Amino acid sequence: MSYKGLLRCDSRLSKEEHDFYELKNKAAEFYQGNRVPQEIERALSDLFFHKPDDIYGYLANYFTKLSAPPRISKLKGKEVYDTRGQLSIQAEVFCIIRNEEKRLSSAAISSECGHPKETSLDPSAKNKERADHVTTALQWINEPLSEILKGLNPCDQTGVDHILSNFFMARYLEVKDIREKEENHAASEPEVEPPTPPPAQTKEKKSGDKGKKGNSVEKPIPPREPPEPVLPGSLAVGSVSLAVAKTGAKIHGVPLYKHIATLKNQEVQTEFHVPVSLVTLLSCGKTSPGKLNLLEEIILIPKAGQQVKQIITMALELQKEMMRIMNTSSKAGAAQAAPSDTGALVVGYERPEQPLDLIAEACGNLGLALGTEIHLAVNCAAHELMDYSKGKYDVATGGLKSPDELVDMYQALISKYPAVVALIDPLRKEDVDQWENLSSAIGGSCSLLSDITSKPQAPPLPGVRGHVLKQTNETSISDLIRLTSERQGAVIMGTTCSEPCSDDSLSDVAVGLGMGYVKLGGLSSGERLTKYNRLISIEEELAQQGILVSEEKRTPRLFGEKPEEQSATPDDILRDAD
Repeated sequence: MSYKGLLRCDSRLSKEEHDFYELKNKAAEFYQGNRVPQEIERALSDLFFHKPDDIYGYLANYFTKLSAPPRISKLKGKEVYDTRGQLSIQAEVFCIIRNEEKRLSSAAISSECGHPKETSLDPSAKNKERADHVTTALQWINEPLSEILKGLNPCDQTGVDHILSNFFMARYLEVKDIREKEENHAASEPEVEPPTPPPAQTKEKKSGDKGKKGNSVEKPIPPREPPEPVLPGSLAVGSVSLAVAKTGAKIHGVPLYKHIATLKNQEVQTEFHVPVSLVTLLSCGKTSPGKLNLLEEIILIPKAGQQVKQIITMALELQKEMMRIMNTSSKAGAAQAAPSDTGALVVGYERPEQPLDLIAEACGNLGLALGTEIHLAVNCAAHELMDYSKGKYDVATGGLKSPDELVDMYQALISKYPAVVALIDPLRKEDVDQWENLSSAIGGSCSLLSDITSKPQAPPLPGVRGHVLKQTNETSISDLIRLTSERQGAVIMGTTCSEPCSDDSLSDVAVGLGMGYVKLGGLSSGERLTKYNRLISIEEELAQQGILVSEEKRTPRLFGEKPEEQSATPDDILRDAD
């Protein structure tokens, strides 16, 4: 007897049984009287015994598990604006899911165009260069990358990133070959020799000047390594990689940080910790109104064990107190209570002691123990300060210092302000001898960190205890996983000046990679506060699930923080820096 006949004959069926046989009848009609496939028979039988309230919802979930896995159908590149109002790239990933094409995720990352930190170009040239990067990135995403990744499993992050890396390297070699041909062609053309300048007249030293300080010839500085140019379009690689990672997380139904942790550890992680938030307090770099160029950023390092909300609340109170001091004290001089590109307050000073004194005064007024509850890191960005015509660092307007003199200045500064427990890029990477000297002088109380984003494969500098990473341009999720696994004591940070306005993925990436520290910039502007808010949400979510490991138990010592009872051993430092 057919199901339809059974429904007519037996009026004693319950509502659930009636619905069950009605579904079987519909299935039989769909297959035009042929035998219903075994999977559908099993689904309907399971349905009868489970008796769910939503029959069709139950079946939808049941058959979802049997459907083909999602596959990438296409990529789409879109123009978006970063925090400076400049054009950037957002990558979107579309997948075929249960025979329908759906947009699953999008991602935008920080960008650097041309030579990193290049300041010699005029604004119009920079705008044209950025436009070329954006146009090329759009073309890469919408055409070759979309076709190459079509049909791939978006959960296979390693495979996708390998393809992206090979594509980038092929484009890089093409551009390199073109440049070499152009250089060889230019070299083959006859050069017009410039007129020979008259011989330089040298002053003869008077006999009475012998032995006086300053008459000895200074050791020439090592020449600058040629900067690695940023390949136009490279921003597409990092954006697509992050978008694919977000797609994989969505397919698995887990937050991005859990998906990245699984990719890194090759297993489901059962415990997480939230990285300590490093908050930028002050900016005194070359763009500040004062004479001081050296201290690009002064960064708050909170005591381990505090929640993200507590850190933000403390940093905001400290920021308000510094603004009050700057607006009322005559000692502030040209200081300005205005946020910079880093989201921190811009201060205009003449000497490096002045901003540190400002922080110390604000901490004292608030009852915060500087050096106990709060430590400081200084992002020196010294590679931007070298005056190559003079062979010295332009520490302040009219204040030039040789590499050796800069080491002496750092030593005096750390001795006077022991709360400063980290220097980021205090010297050029070429000044290897001075890195070693600086480490010998202050390494016991102050950590030296180096930014390895542009040259991650470069050999480590002497005395360097940690490394700064940024997700920018062609940096993929797999690259970050590899680098954080290989490099001890890594800190991930945003570029702060070219961040996408709405993407908060950096917080998930930092948690998923198991970072000890994350630097998201100052506490102003939506692009940074969005990331801080995401970090708060992750921390609350982990706490509710009972899988949050207190950072206080990890006692991170990358920045010279000392445990209260005993000093750290080298094994402890290596373990806690992982």
